[in-house]
Amino acid sequence: MEATNTSMNGWRQENNANSLADVHSSVQVPVGGGFFKTLRAYAGPGLMVAVGYMDPGNWATDIAGGARYGYRLLSVVLISNLFAILLQHLALKLGIATGRDLAQACRDHYSKPVSIGLWLLAEIAIAATDLAEVIGSAIALNLLFGLPLTVGILITALDVLLLLFLQNKGFQLIERIVASLIFLIVGCFGYELLVSKPDVASVVSGLIPRTEIISNPGMLYIAIGILGATVMPHNLYLHSSIVQTRNFGRNDEGRKSAIKYATIDSTVSLFLAFFINAAILILAGAAFHFSGNQQVADITDAHRLLDPVLGVKMAGILFAVALLASGQNSTLTGTMAGQIVMEGFINLRVKPWIRRLITRLVAIIPALIVAVLYGERGTSELLVLSQVVLSLQLSFAVVPLVLFTNSKAKMGRFANPLWIKALSWAVAVLIIGLNGYLLWDTVSSL
Repeated sequence: MEATNTSMNGWRQENNANSLADVHSSVQVPVGGGFFKTLRAYAGPGLMVAVGYMDPGNWATDIAGGARYGYRLLSVVLISNLFAILLQHLALKLGIATGRDLAQACRDHYSKPVSIGLWLLAEIAIAATDLAEVIGSAIALNLLFGLPLTVGILITALDVLLLLFLQNKGFQLIERIVASLIFLIVGCFGYELLVSKPDVASVVSGLIPRTEIISNPGMLYIAIGILGATVMPHNLYLHSSIVQTRNFGRNDEGRKSAIKYATIDSTVSLFLAFFINAAILILAGAAFHFSGNQQVADITDAHRLLDPVLGVKMAGILFAVALLASGQNSTLTGTMAGQIVMEGFINLRVKPWIRRLITRLVAIIPALIVAVLYGERGTSELLVLSQVVLSLQLSFAVVPLVLFTNSKAKMGRFANPLWIKALSWAVAVLIIGLNGYLLWDTVSSL
């Protein structure tokens, strides 16, 4: 690994291992192959990151937002997506320019106690993400096949074996499976939008931010949940690592080209994620808010009411199919992020299936307890709560990322220009401020 280079003079490298060493530089990039051929070689990591922006946790917050407030929170979905585009650009640039993923970079830069603290927070975020995947997949199995939630939750533990099999078949196979499931979800929601017939003018109006989002506590709670569900902490660690699977030239020109093509891949993929998130909220608004079903706040109620409200027979089935595809996609990327975080922060390398089993058990136990004690309503509320937890963890990934990519000593010629420095700090401060307000509001209401 050419990790020791002039662009990394600011790092204190305690661990010289490659990120995701088994697949590092495993995908060939054509030399002089033209724009589209080169872009094709870089396509994939962006879609894997986009998965985190359309996981089952997003569904819960988007459905609640659309049912209660119509299209008024669409602006939050759009702004969150723009935040995501910027932050994922910083993450991929860090990985390409320095050869370090975000977890390794934190380990190199911070003291051991700080690194361990950041690692624990990252693990909490991954557990919250996995909790959303477990609940979302279990709900989808219940809706499609009538399986009890408790049985569906237990079945999700079996995807450890599937993931282990896929990881042995090459990184691009996983990328293709992820891409196929994403386009399945896009197709499902394209149909849902056609049959729900939303008012286009109202939808466009919803993309304009409004002050009531801040002044209305209920709206603010869901808005922060949308932010936490959209901009996900584990995605920053994931993206900074998986871009290094491309075998680009480890010199300034090679890195410059890699950053360009990886940014295109990421931006296009995240706009796909925006379409899906916006479609969920628009569907909830069109089907429920304007039909008098404003109290619909969970996935099960949404599925049950879609067909009778819209007057079609396939809406509910396609909704559940898309949910199951979303949960399985998130399983693949969440596991990989967990591996990156554990190896990067504490240099602990364990077999992927062991890592997956531990993470999944941490998610299954609270999901099972809530499912047994409180049923569908409790699991739906736990799903929304998991997204708020993610939002609270987000600052601890964003601030180091902004600090590192702003640093000339660490990034060399690839350090952020002044306008991106200002913009990235503005985003970081806004995220911290919103989360601080949420925490204060929650504590003061106890």
